[in-house]
This record gives sequence, structure tokens and C-alpha cells, in this order.
Amino acid sequence: MNLSTSWQLWAVLSALFAALTAIFAKIGIENVNSDFATFIRTIVILVTLAFILLATGQFQSPGTISGRTYSFLLLSGLATGASWICYFRALKIGEAAKVAPIDKLSVVLVALFGVAFLGERLSAPNWLGIGLIAVGAVLVAYR
Repeated sequence: MNLSTSWQLWAVLSALFAALTAIFAKIGIENVNSDFATFIRTIVILVTLAFILLATGQFQSPGTISGRTYSFLLLSGLATGASWICYFRALKIGEAAKVAPIDKLSVVLVALFGVAFLGERLSAPNWLGIGLIAVGAVLVAYR
């Protein structure tokens, strides 16, 4: 298996970086408004991605992208922004160890939306896993 094309590797790295995001953000927002913290984070992401695109020659002409693609990327960007704003506000007032699991209920929602809107099919073990994730998130966040 080629690790650079392994979705499993990238998914595990995503989880690792998401965990670090919660810890670093919780420490970083101690003395700053959560929305301003999100703004700073967004600038860092933009600069980092611009550097990666330049370094790897992956920029592409905006004219090669369809209107449909732009529309869905716009919606995705708006959803991401809303998610980040809500996440940072939750971190500002809550414990990271309780906020992050509730945020990860997105895993359950992605499965449901994938089935409902994308026609994806999940097996019985997949559904069991989704149920366990939901129960686990609630139990971790429970006081």
C-alpha cells in the first residue's frame, strides 16, 4: 500500500491534528474573543495552504472549475466557518474533553447525510459503529 495515497493514513492524521486543534485552541483562546481567535486561525490556514499550493505547483486556473463546483465549495466554506465559530465558542466556555466529543457527533451526521443525500450504503456493523460513536460522544460529555 502506498502511504501517500492511503485514505486511512490521511484520516488518522486528520484525527490527530483535530485533537491538537482542540488542545491548542483551548489554551490559545484564554485571553481573546473566540471569533477573533477563529479569524487568526483562518489567516494561518490561508497562508499555509497558499504556501503548499505554490510549493507543489497545484494552483489551477479558476476558469477550469465549474459553477456547480464553486457553489458547493462556497456552501462547504460557509459550513466550515459556522462550524469553527461554534466550536471555538464552545471551547471558550466548556472543557475541551467534553466539547470535542460532541463536535465529533459530526461523524454520525455525515453517515446519516451520506445515506440520505449521497446514496451511500452502510452495513449492519457500520450502523452499529455509528450508534456506538453517538452513545460514546454523549457519555464522554456527560457530567
